[in-house]
Amino acid sequence: MRILGINALFHDPSAALVVDGRTVAAAEEERFSRRKHGKRPVPFSAWELPEQAAAWCLRRAGLRPQDLDAVAYSYDPALALPAADLGLHDPWDHLRQTYAREAPGFLATALPGLDPALVRFVPHHMAHAASGAFAADDADSSSVLVLDGRGERASHLAARRTGSRLEPLYAQDLPHSLGLVYEELTDHLGFLRSSDEFKVMALASHGTPRMLAELRRYVHPTGDGGFRATGVPWHEFCPPRGADEPWTAAHADVAASAQAVLEETLLDLARWLHGRTHDSVLTLAGGVALNCVANSRIAREGPFARVWVQPAAGDAGTALGSALLLAAGAGDEPEPMTGADLGRDWSDAEIGAWLKTAGVPFERPADIAATVAEALADNAVVAWFQGRSEYGPRALGHRSLLAHPGHAGNLERLNDVKGREQFRPVAPMVLAERAAEIFDGPLPSPYMLFVHDVAPAWRERIPAVVHVDGTARIQTVDAEREPLVARMLTEFERRTGLPVVVNTSLNTAGRPMVDDPRDALECFGSSPVDLLAIGPFAVRRGPLYRDGQGG
Repeated sequence: MRILGINALFHDPSAALVVDGRTVAAAEEERFSRRKHGKRPVPFSAWELPEQAAAWCLRRAGLRPQDLDAVAYSYDPALALPAADLGLHDPWDHLRQTYAREAPGFLATALPGLDPALVRFVPHHMAHAASGAFAADDADSSSVLVLDGRGERASHLAARRTGSRLEPLYAQDLPHSLGLVYEELTDHLGFLRSSDEFKVMALASHGTPRMLAELRRYVHPTGDGGFRATGVPWHEFCPPRGADEPWTAAHADVAASAQAVLEETLLDLARWLHGRTHDSVLTLAGGVALNCVANSRIAREGPFARVWVQPAAGDAGTALGSALLLAAGAGDEPEPMTGADLGRDWSDAEIGAWLKTAGVPFERPADIAATVAEALADNAVVAWFQGRSEYGPRALGHRSLLAHPGHAGNLERLNDVKGREQFRPVAPMVLAERAAEIFDGPLPSPYMLFVHDVAPAWRERIPAVVHVDGTARIQTVDAEREPLVARMLTEFERRTGLPVVVNTSLNTAGRPMVDDPRDALECFGSSPVDLLAIGPFAVRRGPLYRDGQGG
């Protein structure tokens, strides 16, 4: 079966292609359109489709729209209720539902040759669940938790995978939603809702959860697999913050309190689910599953032996999940993800042609990994553009900014480079076999979706990647899966004695992650980065301001 998955209705529009159960390609529309998150999650944008991402997925496989066996759309309008009946104030939601019902026609227009009768509506949270349960390795019998802002009429799903079957066990009806409560706080704290929730998580580490007891009145588990989460009067906890105003201790404390009550509720849900299934593996999906602090607490204190999180846990991942769910239902055995590098790439010749067209001086060193390691050892900031781009919000060694972790000032330096708030941490990458001696937490951690305690002996050695609470959100690197990144790490350790490199996403504030060579050159040219490692080529900051061109 050749199945194209589509996520479009709310935010992070994306497309994924699954052929005979194997994930061939997956990409978010923002990487093509250069609009952060693709669009804003408002009813008036619900008609917009991931046209460029879908067309690219088909090109990657050499397919035409008429070659598809099905298109999976990750929302089922037949399950939806009017917003008022759900307890939501969203007076234009009916427009969103109209666009969803008309999606087959819109898709046939966007993909000429597609038969609209091939479009199948997949329940939103089942698509999320499949993106975890079917994409995880060694998860034939596993439990799955989905939590986000909203789907058709719920905000949460507990389910179980048994072979190719995915069985729903419990769903929490709206208006109760952990995701929406966290979004409301994000807005109250002066950040962009449905976008900047990770900033609230980072800010929480700077506060104390002194408001937790009061907050539990509004957010708490019910003990039956569900929870209550609605109507939080955030203005009674702290004054709202303007987007350009400094944050205060009260803002940090309310963030810490919200983070704590979120973790408590998720732990209860995990324990309830384990009591029903007795599985050893839990998979997580939905936007709430991008909260790596909560994920770590579930892994540390929860009843499951292993926790796996979909790297594209937000709505973008439902494109993949909906396609995998249809594939499994048609008899194809879903293959686990082998990595998040499911997007575009370019050959060495194509990258060289981009560089010559741009007219920038460049060189082709004998080993780009060693060249980068040398630059990092000299405390350069390096833009790293290698292989296929990542699916999901994390830079995992394909579209990354790299730096030396041993200089504490590099945290402020990188936040300045990216135009970010200074309270936000940057992350370390480390060879998988070295991780346990430095970091305490779930291992391996290839998708940067857990936080780990940094061993006291290492905190002064790698201060740039140690958050204010002594933790780090790590990426472990498997040398077989990522040989070039592993070689760079090995070469850096040979020069510095440190088996860790700073890794943050290759973008600047408010912009999508770099995807193609043009994006890489624009980012490099407009930000104070010292070296661009793009494929086997190196572009250095200094020569850009002198005459001549390398090759």
